[in-house]
Amino acid sequence: MTFCCLHLAVLLSLLQAPFHSRGAAAAEPVSAERSLVWGPGLQAEIVLPVRYFYIQAVNAEGHNITHSPGKSTFSVVIKALSPNEYIRIHSPSPLDRNDGSFLMRYRMYGTIQKGLLIEVLYGEKHVAQSPYILKGPVYHEYCDCPEEDPLAWQKALSCPSQEHQITKDFESFPSINLQRMLKEIPKRFAEKRGAIVHYTVLNNQIYRRTLGKYTDFKMFSDEILLSLARKVRLPDFEFYINVGDWPVEHRKVNDTPGPLPIISWCGSADSRDIILPTYDITHSTLETLRGVTNDLLSIQGNTGPPWNNKTEQAFFRGRDSREERLQLVLLSKKNPDLLDAGITGYFFFREKEKELGKAPLIGFFDFFKYKYQVNVDGTVAAYRFPYLMLGDSLVLKQDSPYYEHFYNALKPWKHYIPFKRSLLDLLEHIKWAKEHDEDAKRIAREGQLLARELLQPHRLYCYYYKVFQTYSMRQVSAPEVRSGMELVPQTEDNASACHCQRKTFPREEL
Repeated sequence: MTFCCLHLAVLLSLLQAPFHSRGAAAAEPVSAERSLVWGPGLQAEIVLPVRYFYIQAVNAEGHNITHSPGKSTFSVVIKALSPNEYIRIHSPSPLDRNDGSFLMRYRMYGTIQKGLLIEVLYGEKHVAQSPYILKGPVYHEYCDCPEEDPLAWQKALSCPSQEHQITKDFESFPSINLQRMLKEIPKRFAEKRGAIVHYTVLNNQIYRRTLGKYTDFKMFSDEILLSLARKVRLPDFEFYINVGDWPVEHRKVNDTPGPLPIISWCGSADSRDIILPTYDITHSTLETLRGVTNDLLSIQGNTGPPWNNKTEQAFFRGRDSREERLQLVLLSKKNPDLLDAGITGYFFFREKEKELGKAPLIGFFDFFKYKYQVNVDGTVAAYRFPYLMLGDSLVLKQDSPYYEHFYNALKPWKHYIPFKRSLLDLLEHIKWAKEHDEDAKRIAREGQLLARELLQPHRLYCYYYKVFQTYSMRQVSAPEVRSGMELVPQTEDNASACHCQRKTFPREEL
């Protein structure tokens, strides 16, 4: 059974199991033999910035344990298969996800030639099929050693055959005319917006030129393109990415001239931009266990106290990037028993600071001390939303014209509770959640489980590749390295050995 199928089986069993009050259940003996271990971090061919896999505690009767059996239930040892090889590996203890499952992460600082040995232990007993052997070579993140066969790479990652948001985004662009874009985009978007970056990927090398003054965020698009190119051969394609906040293409399909296929990190109901995962979750994925505090993995082991021990209030902290956030603070002042909301920094509405006050900063993990999380848009979609969904609090989400790449899979009242953009029904919904605790708990759990599935780091790589592949297939002319473009070089990692043993393809000098 592949890790994808096994993951689905565990997910379904969790959905069918009762959502116990965590910590309330008596200690339940764990069966090392029957417990489950699965995930991409057990496959040598899946190269990720941080490799990861899951452990599910199972009892002697073969039932999944659905509460935490203890943070130190399992231990993991990861080392070189050969005693003659040494590699530095950062491998913190497994993260307790408080529902009987654990998340193990490890970052490699070098490539191992013979292979890795991974032992998953319950006390002194091996768990499931432990020890796991990953036959070498096992490449680290900065090893420039792409898989030449994209189909093999996608199969190894169990990439979905279809992403509905990608299908929807490309409906407006049955063909992509590079010459038209070359002529129109600099005038339409770069001169006004100033946040457009023009890329060409040719022979798996990346070239770019910036169009405008506000293109510093190109570092995020650079880093994911380079990371992908180290793992798989990218198609040849030429595209423009908007590195600003707002989506920019507002022409409709029937307009003359029609819309242009601009790529952005956020979409909206009145725009035609092609959406990628946001720079925020992309960067945090690349920097997991190194340069960031919050990421899609660490958040899963830091979700606060058990449900019954959380504070029964809705919670919000954030900047003043939208007027509704100010209204939220006013609601909080009038209804402190229901809502604790505060502005931590003023930029757009500085004159309101004296009236509303400034709330002290609070660590994101501390958000989950509260049962209910209020998600209000910032300048566009609030990029904290995926992190909130991965917690185990109930998320109340403002109706919004903005969306991220995964919103299409979410259903209101199943995965989160929606409230009006004006906030008029927010207090009513908080009261409902307090009066219907089991329903609120169930919605929180459903949302969390779906987010865990959709927001796995390897799924982000699948999504990026699918966008680029779909785009490249619709080009009606060959991409070119245009005047003014410069090569974006791969990151040098002289401290880490990388001996690529894949069949390589020629990279032409251009």
